[in-house]
This record gives sequence, structure tokens and C-alpha cells, in this order.
Amino acid sequence: MKRILVFFFFLSAFSLIATVDKANAQDDVKTDVAVQSQKNPRFLFGGYGEVAMQRMFYTDNIERYKYPERHEDGNHGRFDLPHVVLYMSYNFGKGWKMSSEIEFEHGGTGTTYEIENSETGEYETEIEKGGEVAFEQFWIEKSFATYANVRMGHIIVPVGLTNMYHMPTEFFSVLRPEEESSIIPCTWHETGLSFWGQTSGWRYEAMLIAGLDAERFNNANWINGGSVTPYEFKIANRYAGAARIDNYSIKGLRIGLSGYYGHSAQNTLKQDRYNNLKGAVSIGALDAVYNDKNVLVRGNILYGHLGDSYSISMANKKMPNASPSPGTDVASDVLSWYVEAGYNILSFFPDYKDKNDKLYLYAHYGYYDSMYKTSSKITPKGWTDKKIISAGINYFPMKELVVKAEYTMRKFKAPYNDEPAISLGIAYSGLFGH
Repeated sequence: MKRILVFFFFLSAFSLIATVDKANAQDDVKTDVAVQSQKNPRFLFGGYGEVAMQRMFYTDNIERYKYPERHEDGNHGRFDLPHVVLYMSYNFGKGWKMSSEIEFEHGGTGTTYEIENSETGEYETEIEKGGEVAFEQFWIEKSFATYANVRMGHIIVPVGLTNMYHMPTEFFSVLRPEEESSIIPCTWHETGLSFWGQTSGWRYEAMLIAGLDAERFNNANWINGGSVTPYEFKIANRYAGAARIDNYSIKGLRIGLSGYYGHSAQNTLKQDRYNNLKGAVSIGALDAVYNDKNVLVRGNILYGHLGDSYSISMANKKMPNASPSPGTDVASDVLSWYVEAGYNILSFFPDYKDKNDKLYLYAHYGYYDSMYKTSSKITPKGWTDKKIISAGINYFPMKELVVKAEYTMRKFKAPYNDEPAISLGIAYSGLFGH
């Protein structure tokens, strides 16, 4: 928590200095489709989508971390449609607007869990097909002014860099940066109430949403699974709050600070298993993007804390086998950070026939540990401590379309084996009809 407070302090100090440069104040450069829709008075249609091909030069055996000496060799491959999203927006007039995004993850549908009271409270499942179809966003908004907007419905939780800027044209890697997406929900969307606005050089947002479900936490992904309900409804026995503020005062630079706080232990159908635990989740993140003079740099640092982590771990291990809980230990603290930088090498050719094309050569370096700190009664897993090193290209034949190629090395401490991979992808994002 001390680190989170330090993040807030330094960003506040920087922002006060940055506002002096009013002459360079920019409009909100966020490219989220929902924000782009504000420019059109009526109906808009658009979305984004990704196709990925990967070859991993390591085994996918589930025991490769348990017995690393037995699984030094191996390889496997995958084709995937990570995310395909269809977006629609309609402006009713008089400041009222509706927006929706339906997301197809991995080209399929999901699994529904329910508890049958007639069967002594046992969990039952219906499995239809791998993957997921879900509403990523569905909200109705009333705009009073550019600096005062109220939004109610299913909303993106803008904590961290990737959640706020999650379209495939907004990160270099073929898949979303795993330093964030492996430990917090991504894209994180919840039903609730949001107040947001923007002024010269600033954008701000605060929201009230349902808390996470501690039953879904685990050692490999911390709270990542806690936002996706396995039921036909979202349990909201406890609430949470999230906030974000961004500054654009310096030309080409955006700096953002975001945070989250909420209780998680009672947002389950099995409340009695958690007794009077709170399971308070606290997250603080600082991120920045610089995009000017053919240079594109992104960076993010995130720290998270879970209260009652030992008691939650013990309760989850006692869940029935049919429970959606992974039933593993959960860390008290996590740490994640990364920085990536790219340069448009087509800028070296001033006579290039189409100057709207961009070809970024980039490098990425990051770190995350989903068990950065644990209760004294929990032994951390060494394989959760990972460094991510990657390099590749992003070719933009136009701003809405990108072709990606990268080499990635996931590095571990001994005795675990490193995990190299090659990935290729193509993606689009934007408004393609109105």
C-alpha cells in the first residue's frame, strides 16, 4: 500500500508541473471506439478483432513446473481468435446516448455454473463450447457537459494501461501484454455507475461497481478470474470503487493514474465458507504513453494487495470439486511492470509513396509475479516469478489495421525452463460503418 501511495504522490506532483504547459494542451487522444462515437450525432457501427498464430518452443505438459527436470524439451502450436468485438452506438439527442460491445473470445461460448438446492447445494455445469460470448459494454449515458457525464450499465474498469487501451492497435504484442492480463481482469468490465469528464489536458473517471469474487482467485492469476461470474447473474453482496485520471498537457505524452478498492470474500453463493472475512482488494497503477516524432513508448507499473489472503486460500481449498474455484493458494501482494518502445523505420525514407503507412520496430521488457508476497503460512511458487523479453514489428498499412510479428522469451529462475515463442497476428480496430 505504501508503494501505491507513492505512485499517487509522484503523479500528482508531475501533473501540477505539466499544467503549466497550457499552450500544448491536447484533446483526449484515447482511441477507444466508445469515445470516438462522441463525434457522431446518431448511429455508429464498428469494433475490433484479432487473429493469432503461435509456435511455442516448450512443452505444454501441465507438470512442467512441478517437475521441470522432466520437461526440458517439447513444442506446440496454436491458432486463435483472441477477441472479436462488434460495437454499436446510438445518440438519442438531448445528451442521451447508448453504447454496446459484444465480444467473442476464442470463437466460442462459455460455461454456466449453478447450485442445485435440491441436490444438497452441489455445483452443476452446462458446457456448450470452448471460448466465450459476452457483453463487454452496454451502457446508457447522460451528458451534461464535456466535464460532467453519468454512465450506467456494463462498463470498462479503466485500471492499468491495457484495460484503458485494450484494442489490438494500442499495444505492440500479438496478444495483450501478459504482465497485466495474467494477474488482473483484462478486459475488465463490470456493471455499475460511472461519472467521467474531461477538460483541457485532463480526463477523469470514478465508478461504483460490484466487488470481485474471491472464490475464483488463484496462485497463477491472482484476482484475474474474480470479475467473470460463473452464474447467470453477477453477485453484488459487496461493492467496490475504481478511479482514473489522465493528463495530456505535454505534447505527445499521456500519463495516467488508476486505482481500485473493494471487498471480495462475500461475493459468492457460499458466503458461509468465508465467515466474516472481507478479502479487501487494493490496486494502484501508473502508466504512460509517448507518441511523437515517429517514436512510440509505453510503460506501466501495477501493485496489488489482497487482505485475508491466507484465510481465503484455506477456504478455497475446501470448496467442492465441482466448484469454479481453482482451489489454490492466493498471494497477498503482486507486482507487475513493463516498458516497450518502437520506432517507425519508414521515416528514414521520406519519399515513401504512402506516408500514412507505419512500420514500427520494437522491443519489450517486463516483469510480473502473481505471488510476489504471501502470508508467512504460504510457500510461494517459484514459477510465478517471470520476466518477459520480446522484439518484433508492427506494420500499419492504415491506422485501423496492423500486421504483427514477434519473438518472445518468458524467463524463469532456476530450476524452471525458459519459454520462447514466435507469434504472428493481424488485427483491426475502428469504425467501419455509420
